[in-house]
Amino acid sequence: EGVKSKPVGWLKSTWRQEAFCYLGASYQALDPSELEETDFHCSGNTDLFTGLLFLRVMVEEEEDLKSSGDMMEENEPKKGCSGALCTPINWFKMLCVEMHWSFVMGVVVVYGINQGLGGALSRVGTEYYMKDVQKVQPSEAQFYQGITSIPWLVKPLWGLLTDVLPIFGYRRRPYFIVAGSIGVISMLVLSFHEKLHIALALLSLTAGSAGVAVADVTIDACVAQNSINHPSLAADMQSLCALSSSLGALLGFSVSGIFVHLIGPKGVYGLLAIPFGLVFLIGTLLKEPHSPNFAYTQVNQKFIDAGKAMWTTLKCPDVWRPCLYMYFSLALSLNILDGMFYWYTDSKSGPSFSQENVGYIFSIGSVGSLLGAVLYQNVLKDHPFRDLLFWTQLVYSLSGTLDLMLVLRLNLKFGIPDYFFVVIDESSNGCLFLCLAQSFVLRESKELFFALLMSIDNVGLLSATWGGGILLHVLKVTRTQFDNLWLAILIRNFLRLAPLCLLFLVPRVDPNSSILPTEILNTKEDIETQETENIELVSLVNRVDDR
Repeated sequence: EGVKSKPVGWLKSTWRQEAFCYLGASYQALDPSELEETDFHCSGNTDLFTGLLFLRVMVEEEEDLKSSGDMMEENEPKKGCSGALCTPINWFKMLCVEMHWSFVMGVVVVYGINQGLGGALSRVGTEYYMKDVQKVQPSEAQFYQGITSIPWLVKPLWGLLTDVLPIFGYRRRPYFIVAGSIGVISMLVLSFHEKLHIALALLSLTAGSAGVAVADVTIDACVAQNSINHPSLAADMQSLCALSSSLGALLGFSVSGIFVHLIGPKGVYGLLAIPFGLVFLIGTLLKEPHSPNFAYTQVNQKFIDAGKAMWTTLKCPDVWRPCLYMYFSLALSLNILDGMFYWYTDSKSGPSFSQENVGYIFSIGSVGSLLGAVLYQNVLKDHPFRDLLFWTQLVYSLSGTLDLMLVLRLNLKFGIPDYFFVVIDESSNGCLFLCLAQSFVLRESKELFFALLMSIDNVGLLSATWGGGILLHVLKVTRTQFDNLWLAILIRNFLRLAPLCLLFLVPRVDPNSSILPTEILNTKEDIETQETENIELVSLVNRVDDR
């Protein structure tokens, strides 16, 4: 302890001066308070190892002091533009160190590149592919769009597969490889085939959608597992997912129209093989423990348990009533986007937007979705569910009036250009729809029946897409005839008001309290401990075992 009062430099210089002396003998120290440099002298009465150990500890202490000082300097916040740039970089490096770089790379690839960037390119490319290559009617395009979304309806199935059915001892890596392979093959078929039949094109698009869905649910399981292992970084992981997806979508929509103009929709499909190839690469690089011994005989029983748990949950009135409202709210908001898209790009009746303008318009819609997420998180999330749903549904219905004014060309009478008016329309619709969708995600549902809610959400969107296609067909809205498009918009706006009559299904409770009964929220701790790796399955089987 007395040595600590000495300057650090003295320790280092003492080591240099007395090194040879200690190699042949040892040291003898007086009282620590009287310790001086001359107190170190050769003596044959003490152990050589003790002296060397003492000096080693002192030198290590000096190095620790220096390294801690360097760390304090590095951790000091930097000011100005360099500080603003270094902060996200350091945050990203921290995530790579704490959770392994392969996981962080997987999140960026799946959420940012495959879903965000690739999803944006796919949406715009598919719109032009159906219109210009396959030359289908708007109502048919709506129907085909619904078919390609079917893999997302069974998303819980993909999640259960990744948990209960490992391949070659791995639960995640093989599913990334399968998803990437399916996506690459399907996109290349769409890109290189000259005259692909609509049935084969639809099959390829559905296969590509399945690849995205499988990769999505697999990375979700990885995020959930890391949230358990690193609970303090759970919020950082969610931020990384949201940031990757948002930036990818913004970039994708911004350049989608340019790529469609330069290389056509089939060329865009060729580019989409690259994101799927990166998903395949993640499957080969992801760090995951190997479990060669797995009881495959338990797979059937686990699927049965999961089905029983879902049915038990659905039978609860506090569960099926809000789910029923959620379905009707989404299904009655008919999707007539393909009719609007054909009108956008028509040279006679519509504003005749170019491919670049269409991409920019969709990017504005994604900005509106981001604003909706921020608005909900900071302003609306603490409001009662029923009140929030009432006002959001009402404003969402009234916002459809912008589409009506645009199709009737009323904006030109007020001197508002088409492009500017469409930007306002897309941003407001994206913001309001995101707020409405966020209202459905009940806070206590994250672990128990989140997958069930997402399935109902996708079924509602599918019903809205097919219902919109039927409406366009009945009103005879075709590739060149848009006389009744305004009527389709008007009917859609009125149907958006219909779910307000079903608001009694949503309980009037405090948003921070649980709407689920206590017996459903209770779980068995031993089951969670035994199956922490089964992220998608644990929440479903606990209640069945309790009963």
